[in-house]
Amino acid sequence: MSGPASTPPAERPLPLVLLQQLRPRQWTKNAAVLAPLVFARSLFESGSALRAVLAAAGFSLAASGIYVLNDWLDREKDRLHPEKRHRPIAAGRVGPGLAGLLLAGCWAVAAALCLQLGSGFAWVLGGYVALQVLYSFWLKHQVVVDVLVIAVGFVLRVVGGAVAISVPVSNWLYLCTLLLALFLGFAKRRAELGALAGDAEAHRANLGEYSVPLLDQLISVTAACCILAYGLYTVSPDTVRRVGSDDLKFTVPFVVHGIFRYLYLVHRRGLGGSPEKVLLSDAPMVVTVLGFVSAAGLVLYRHG
Repeated sequence: MSGPASTPPAERPLPLVLLQQLRPRQWTKNAAVLAPLVFARSLFESGSALRAVLAAAGFSLAASGIYVLNDWLDREKDRLHPEKRHRPIAAGRVGPGLAGLLLAGCWAVAAALCLQLGSGFAWVLGGYVALQVLYSFWLKHQVVVDVLVIAVGFVLRVVGGAVAISVPVSNWLYLCTLLLALFLGFAKRRAELGALAGDAEAHRANLGEYSVPLLDQLISVTAACCILAYGLYTVSPDTVRRVGSDDLKFTVPFVVHGIFRYLYLVHRRGLGGSPEKVLLSDAPMVVTVLGFVSAAGLVLYRHG
């Protein structure tokens, strides 16, 4: 598993190095910002769609600034990691001055977007940045709390998306987002333990407090709760009233298969360390996601 990961990447021009440092692949996480737009059946309202896209861009840039900060703080430990050592800061291709400019630029553009989306969105995005800064300096060293903070970050994305387009979001959607993020977060910790083997504690102290059996139990609990919460969401009276039927229940098999497929990839393929990579590269997972999006879109917008 460490063979391909240990092969150093070819030298890249500086603009591509800076783009790599922003981790654009992880911008896919900010699709959560668009969830309120989709489930509020406002996808084809141009004004709402534009504001939602701007909100997603704001979260992407804010998150990229956090990645720069986090990579700078962890640069020494990242050099011990089979994959993270190739990140631009850990590899020595981005120094302190350039890292500072990159961080300031990301947050300046994110702040400019906040001016377009209003004070409510600015408070949500500001809270997200503050939480992630606390994570970078302290909370990432706290067992279980580290994953919970990541999950709350996804909830704030959903809240930000709702505030940006001025729509309420079902409490079930908040709960499903939290549980799914916890599931992915614990699976990522399990993958890190496997990749680092006996060096896990040296890379990050709190990784030594986890164990594979403990993480397997946490993953199982959050996976089951996520499926149950989504199933209840699809048939809740509020959802049925908003959608006009209980047909969202027909999307549950996609969610079940997606979670079970992810568990298979974690346990049998040793994946899970990079959720966005799994979602974009595993063919059955891609088909499942596309199937879910198509089915949910048909149910939500067939009368639109």
